[in-house]
Amino acid sequence: QVQLVESGGGLVQAGGSLRLSCAASGTISRINLMGWYRRAPGKQREFVALITKGGTTNYADSVKGRFTLSRDNAKNTVYLQMNGLRPEDTAVYYCAADPLSFTASNIDYWGQGTQVTVSS
Repeated sequence: QVQLVESGGGLVQAGGSLRLSCAASGTISRINLMGWYRRAPGKQREFVALITKGGTTNYADSVKGRFTLSRDNAKNTVYLQMNGLRPEDTAVYYCAADPLSFTASNIDYWGQGTQVTVSS
C-alpha cells in the first residue's frame, strides 16, 4: 500500500503563486508515476501534471508555462509550483501515484485532496 499526503493549498489572489507538496509513504518502490489531478466545482476531474521517476514531465495545456512539477526521490515527494494563478485554477487538487498508468480510472493511489482558491 501507498499513502499520499498533500499540503500547501490555500487562498491566493489572481497572479499569485502557491506550491503544493505530496509526500508518499509505504510500498513506494513500485511507484513510477506521480502527479496531480484537480476537480473544480461542478466539473469533471481533470489531469494537471505528471512526473516519472526519471524526471520526465507532462502537463495539461491549461497549465503549461505556469505550473512546474518536480520530484525528490530521496524524500519520496513531488512538488507542484503554481505561478500566474487564475480564478479558473480554483479546485481541489489531488495527488496521485501509480506504477504504470496515469489515466484517472487506472490510478491506484490518491491523496485526500487540498483546496486551492484563486480570487479575482
